[in-house]
Amino acid sequence: MSEQVIESDGSINGRPYTSVWDDLAEVEFSQGFLQAGPYRTRYLHAGSKDKPLLLMLHGVTGHAEAYARNLSAHAEHFNVYAIDFIGHGYSVKPEHPLEIKHYVEQVLAVMDALGYDKAHLSGESLGGWTAARLAQLHPERVDRVVLNTMGGTMVNPKVMERLYTLSMEAAKDPSWERVKARLEWLMADPTMVTPDLIRTRQRIFEQDDWPMACEMNMALQDLETRKRNMLSDDDLRQIQAPAMVLWTTKDPSGPVDEGARIADLIPNGRLQVMENCGHWPQYEDTETFNRLHLDFLLGRSDSEA
Repeated sequence: MSEQVIESDGSINGRPYTSVWDDLAEVEFSQGFLQAGPYRTRYLHAGSKDKPLLLMLHGVTGHAEAYARNLSAHAEHFNVYAIDFIGHGYSVKPEHPLEIKHYVEQVLAVMDALGYDKAHLSGESLGGWTAARLAQLHPERVDRVVLNTMGGTMVNPKVMERLYTLSMEAAKDPSWERVKARLEWLMADPTMVTPDLIRTRQRIFEQDDWPMACEMNMALQDLETRKRNMLSDDDLRQIQAPAMVLWTTKDPSGPVDEGARIADLIPNGRLQVMENCGHWPQYEDTETFNRLHLDFLLGRSDSEA
């Protein structure tokens, strides 16, 4: 793990100190809970009802704060909800293994509860896997979809074992160092993992039911469970919505070549690559992510496709 040096001006390893509250300081947003069908769902919200709905979907063991740096820019154009998946964050935690169909059911229920027939979907890792499956099975519910370092197309036992081990160690012992190690896996530059971000996730991991919940949301790291949830090439070919596949040059889950392959299979797919980012590009390089993301969602980059 990286060693963090806090300077006299509050910077860490020469990087200005940031926090979730600093990211949201000038954002008109709300935090709350929504009863989406059977799923009590926690959210961060910015934007207004008169705008198109944009749902932001985090990765496994993650939470809505993964998009804290993106709410403001997107709220100018969309009614934005970053949600906690079931089994994650502060949403309801079912006592059964969670597979992609369960996350899809939750997202559809959120859309229904908010009164929207269609939505733009942006998902990172597990969120991208869920968004792709939803777009495949329910094309009438999806406008545009962003698949950000998405899961669901690769089986890499070493990556799966590493992710499972880091996550379960932090669930059973949510110490500062274990939570820090889990977050550092996400970042190309591990010094981006600030004390504030560690504490934000540590507070989630300290919930009494988190060890059970983590075991349930780690179900997709089991080989047989993962295989029956995988997105086949034919599945990807069925996605009708315009899709931006966003990959990074330092993603720990798979190479840029995989992002290119996915984009080629989706009929209206395109690839965007972000340099020097890992598995959280929306957080690691917010300015670039927001520009690429908004250009795609608003159709400003269609002439380049």
